[in-house]
Amino acid sequence: MANNPLNMNEVRELLRLCFEQGLSARRAAKILGIGKTSASEYVSGFKSSGLSYSIIESLSDSDLTQIINLKKEFDNERYKELAGLFPYFEKELKRTGVTKRILWEEYVDVRKDFYGYSQFCHHYQEWCKDQKVSMHQEHKAGDKLFVDYTGKKLPVTNPDTGEITEHEVFVAILGASQLCYIEASPSQTLEDWITVNEHTLRFYQGVPCAIVPDCLKSAVNKAHKYEPEINKSYNDFAAHYDTVILPARALHPKDKSLAENLVRNAYQRIFAVIRNEIFFSLEELNNRLWEVLKRFNDANFQARDYSRQELFDEIERQCLKPLPVQRYEMKTFNQCKVQYNHHIYLREDKHYYSVPFQLTGKKVVVCFTAGEVEIYYNNKRVATHLRNRHKYGYTTNNDHRPRNHQVIAEWSPERFIKWAQKIGPDAEEVVTKILDSRKHPEQAYRSCMGLLNLEKKHNKENFLKACKKALEINCLTYKFINNTLSNKTFNLSDQEQLDLFKIPVHENIRGKEIYN
Repeated sequence: MANNPLNMNEVRELLRLCFEQGLSARRAAKILGIGKTSASEYVSGFKSSGLSYSIIESLSDSDLTQIINLKKEFDNERYKELAGLFPYFEKELKRTGVTKRILWEEYVDVRKDFYGYSQFCHHYQEWCKDQKVSMHQEHKAGDKLFVDYTGKKLPVTNPDTGEITEHEVFVAILGASQLCYIEASPSQTLEDWITVNEHTLRFYQGVPCAIVPDCLKSAVNKAHKYEPEINKSYNDFAAHYDTVILPARALHPKDKSLAENLVRNAYQRIFAVIRNEIFFSLEELNNRLWEVLKRFNDANFQARDYSRQELFDEIERQCLKPLPVQRYEMKTFNQCKVQYNHHIYLREDKHYYSVPFQLTGKKVVVCFTAGEVEIYYNNKRVATHLRNRHKYGYTTNNDHRPRNHQVIAEWSPERFIKWAQKIGPDAEEVVTKILDSRKHPEQAYRSCMGLLNLEKKHNKENFLKACKKALEINCLTYKFINNTLSNKTFNLSDQEQLDLFKIPVHENIRGKEIYN
């Protein structure tokens, strides 16, 4: 038993005698009856770990064994051969579908003296820790793009007035290759946000499977642990580029650790470089940012013999999806209620657009670009119009009207005036004055239609006399002209006309004197 290196109780007692009692390894080995060479290796291995003896009670036997044997493993030729492959493994694990099991099987196929799978994984994990590589997220090539704004802004000076304007700075980083992008923009508004996202995809010349933004308002309307509400325009942008939006979870910094590390690098490697420079336009600022960014992307990683750009070209460029031919056209989404006249009111244009009359009173989604307005109900497009910025005007598709309204839609002031001209000048004057008396001509269409139809029911001469009478006393209504024709009062004098409305004398009708 004294020569059994796996008896961890004896190893723990050996370390206690050496570190608590201050005995030498040789003296402690003699007391415990174990080999002095093995004892020296155990004590030396624990010393090389740099750990305090006080933590030994919290270590399991397997953990303590690994700590003691670590120096021995590193001095082993088999380990040195395996460790030489770790940078290659790190690259390969970023490729889609590649796992440590696959790499271990390839390693075993070409070597006689190899580690088992569990030891292989352990040594690689320990190497990653030494290299400060996070093992919590192994990003696959072409999988995720992390995007965010830096907290600090960059100034642009107006060359004429000297006024300084602070600009937002957008950053992006691919998960696998860590190739970076940076761009200054006027603001964090939705339009600027989508613009810099699009410029980013054009910079990479491809599209990742997912874009991971922080929970800023331009990207996420409402943050939620399980079902965040993504901005509709940003979602539409993602659909155009055949990708998805996966917002980082609030209070989960590891979800966006790459972006946060990039922000720190941006401050140290880009902001610091240009800190004393003055820029007189946004274009000038961005050109300088991209110049410094190129040097950053072309520089080798720490403790690596390759750069972000080289890693991107080798493993990630071909994994990105191709860009669509057409650029994304900015879209805005509103929710509107269809009004009683089967039109929606787009407040951005102060203009009315028609919707099928069956949807009157329903809530619809309006999606509009610089040149087009689309209207959706239950995720189905029900109307499309060219955008019209004429204030308080109407853009109407005649097919959207009920059948009886379609007939009315064919009416116009000119049509009624021409119709009245064929009857006579008095009729034309009456119709013209009725049209002019309304704030909107359409309000007079029914009156004109009813009035002109009276000519079909009565003698044309009598009809014109009735129109003349209406003009004389300025009573231009359908009701007056109709009553005049029905009662044949168009030939009466003005006095006779007034006498018709004179109140007769009667004992039941009191006069003003009764109230004195």
